[in-house]
Amino acid sequence: MSSSRLRVIDSHTEGEPTRVVIEGGPSLGTGTVAEMARRLREEHDWLRSAVCNEPRGHEAMVGALLVEPHEPGCCCGVIFFNNVSTLNMCIHGTIGLAVTLAHLGRIGPGEHRIDTPVGVVVAHLHTDGSVTVANVPSYRLATEVPVEVPGWGTVRGDISWGGNWFFLIEGQGPAVEFANLEALTAFTWSVRQSLEAQGITGANGMEIDHIESFGPPSDPKLADSRNFVLCPGKAYDRSPCGTGTSAKLASLHAAGKLKPGEIWRQASILDTVFEGSVEELPDGKVLPRVKGCAWVNGESVYFFDPSDPFRHGIPANI
Repeated sequence: MSSSRLRVIDSHTEGEPTRVVIEGGPSLGTGTVAEMARRLREEHDWLRSAVCNEPRGHEAMVGALLVEPHEPGCCCGVIFFNNVSTLNMCIHGTIGLAVTLAHLGRIGPGEHRIDTPVGVVVAHLHTDGSVTVANVPSYRLATEVPVEVPGWGTVRGDISWGGNWFFLIEGQGPAVEFANLEALTAFTWSVRQSLEAQGITGANGMEIDHIESFGPPSDPKLADSRNFVLCPGKAYDRSPCGTGTSAKLASLHAAGKLKPGEIWRQASILDTVFEGSVEELPDGKVLPRVKGCAWVNGESVYFFDPSDPFRHGIPANI
């Protein structure tokens, strides 16, 4: 049975929305956050749909459910989800979560450990309101991987992990400009379908569910690169994408193009910017740090009238 009401707080991180469920979520039992995320996905998908799907949500909405942390020393646990399923990790959402927790008076400036399905991340809330997230260890799995894409021929890209699996494409496909949103969506969606059809995956057969296309920045003084990121639900990321920036940083470092501590400025399709850097780890991976800003822009209480056929959201396959 679903809750009779949910309390949520909305924010956006450099243009990309985050909706944090702070009251009324289902009991997910004990165990790791990954185990709780599986229970949410398999037993309580109504919450994801109610928060992210119409009539309350939209295709770009990312939800976050606060849960009890499993790892010691964490201020909270969180499960991220979007219009189609749960997410492994979400940095823009973590930035939005930190600002939301500060809005609620639960945290102040400083470092805060947050438990996620893929491990503990550390969010540093700065006194100016910006947030730096130390992400999970990231790495480039393969480079210049070819995939045959209908209408585009052979497209090559890096397969990198930044908390989600990404296929990173440089200088191919439509120009990375806001005027090309429809063309970029069609191109990256075709790449994703082709990767799946040709059996190209991340480590351990995990699906590559994020496609990221790069081009030059609109203003080199603003950023080093501009990206278009297609998320799993076929919506584009309005922010520069934190896990995508992490994947890019890992690829740049693996290619010898980014030294530890150097700043990489990644612009989004909206020209909002994340700043990123990496720290080398002993196992050859890197620890990315991504900095951005978020703003709380609303609070709501959701009601679930039994007579409302769409109280749990309009299914994507209706």
